[in-house]
Amino acid sequence: QVQLVESGGGLVQAGGSLRLSCAASGSIFSFNFMGWYRQAPGKLREKVASITWGGLTNCADSVKGRFTISRDNSKNTVYLQMNSLKPEDTAIYYCRLDVGAQYYWGQGTQVTVSS
Repeated sequence: QVQLVESGGGLVQAGGSLRLSCAASGSIFSFNFMGWYRQAPGKLREKVASITWGGLTNCADSVKGRFTISRDNSKNTVYLQMNSLKPEDTAIYYCRLDVGAQYYWGQGTQVTVSS
């Protein structure tokens, strides 16, 4: 059974930084991609960034130049380094893992950016 455990959320002032981690456990030998999504109150969940097993990355335009996604395949862990945070980055951040035809979500971690 695959489980995703996120950590690293919190409260930060605008302009600050946070680093999110998502560790996947279970029988995972490779994956299609791991990614971060976020959902702000009253808004739809949106994709923030993703990374493939081979290391190809993709980021939403709203976070390009500020957020960086990386992974450690040996630990089945993906990271999201968030710099120059803005109040509009406030949301619950979810990790997602796509393996074959299945996908899994983490429980979410709150990120709050104060102005």
